[in-house]
Amino acid sequence: MQPRFKMESRGSSRSHCRIDSKVKYFDQQADARVMNVSRTGIALELFGRLHAAAGSKITVENDDMGLIEGVVRWCRSGRLGIHIRQNSNSHAQVVSYFRHFHKDVRPFGRR
Repeated sequence: MQPRFKMESRGSSRSHCRIDSKVKYFDQQADARVMNVSRTGIALELFGRLHAAAGSKITVENDDMGLIEGVVRWCRSGRLGIHIRQNSNSHAQVVSYFRHFHKDVRPFGRR
């Protein structure tokens, strides 16, 4: 039996974390927290208003990973999904984060 829906599935596994960050989208800026991260994407919880359209470029900056460039994949209910741009700098920063800083945390509560 074949699936009836053609849905994209995740290519890489996500690791839960809590990293305070700044998100910049054109002239807007908001505080956020990285909720989970993989080698190809990041999920953020926003603490301020940020009107980001899917497909637009965005930057995320924090102490653990530095400056990460990406593309907005989805935005809903105060959360944001970002596909990390696979340039050498962003990729190296994410790999370095997993090698040196990452400690898996368990999510608590539901929104």
